[in-house]
Amino acid sequence: MPFFSATIPASFSGSTRLDKYIATLSADNFGGTPMNRSRLKSSSSEILINGKTAKLAAKVKAGDTIDIQWEENVPENIEPENIPLEILYEDDNVCVVNKKQGMVTHPAAGNWTGTLVNALLFHWGREAIHQEAGEAQDAHTLARRRPGIIHRLDKDTSGVIITAKNRAAEEFLHDEFLHHNRIIKEYIAICCGRPKSLEGKIETQIIRDERNRKRFKAVTDTSEGKRAVTLYKCFATYGPFSLMRIRIKTGRTHQIRVHMKYLGCPVMGDPIYGNYLKGSPFQSATLMLHAYVLKIRLPGQKERVTFKASVPLRFKKVLRTLHEKYGKLKTEK
Repeated sequence: MPFFSATIPASFSGSTRLDKYIATLSADNFGGTPMNRSRLKSSSSEILINGKTAKLAAKVKAGDTIDIQWEENVPENIEPENIPLEILYEDDNVCVVNKKQGMVTHPAAGNWTGTLVNALLFHWGREAIHQEAGEAQDAHTLARRRPGIIHRLDKDTSGVIITAKNRAAEEFLHDEFLHHNRIIKEYIAICCGRPKSLEGKIETQIIRDERNRKRFKAVTDTSEGKRAVTLYKCFATYGPFSLMRIRIKTGRTHQIRVHMKYLGCPVMGDPIYGNYLKGSPFQSATLMLHAYVLKIRLPGQKERVTFKASVPLRFKKVLRTLHEKYGKLKTEK
């Protein structure tokens, strides 16, 4: 998703509305198309001034930092695509998939094809989703083009994800995810580093990194951002590496990756938050994060059902190398 970040220069005098200031900027900042008020209103998904959510009418002045994230033009059709899926469970209401690494969850800027939504449309035997005449490119439009998507996994995170096959199931599952105590989401991760405590709770705010506005960071000295809670347990160590089981109590963007970095144990193969493993056999490793378990109540049922996505081959290969290099794994007594 395109992203713009800038600080208003000190030479700027007085104050003006945010949308008016943005309209004065070069179109090169916004993919070659001017960011006028109409485009800003219809396509922006996030607008921040000094790290806080802002409205178009907000006043800006010299020294203010502006961050804008927006959607590119939505294509006319979202087409069904014959992409193989590993179905863990399916009934008339839901479809549970073991998403492979590298697959984007739903169509968005830069990824309009090859997504889980494209694959599900084909699997469910549905027609393409067409852009309606005169349809605005706003949040409602984009949501309509993400049928059945209740939650997301990062592109390079594999594992279990549940989708809804009808509107009633979608509303039911949305409500379950809204109340995080009703569901259990557990991940496994191979991390670089060993935590001081073998298990614990990480509770912070997550905000954008002011040095790289495309990243996030965990902080505890502010009320800004969004609260994030992660439980972790290190159940095996191999030299300077750790095998973690992680449960999230909130669902923030990059939450696990940000919290593992905060813990001093970034996820192996993380190109954004990880460490460069110079000289190690894992320099080419991809993201070692996998959504392993989802426990959730399904529409019409009283008890939670457990779904598991088997440990992927990339994990097994890395663990085999760790066993060979560091011998018998060490665990807490």
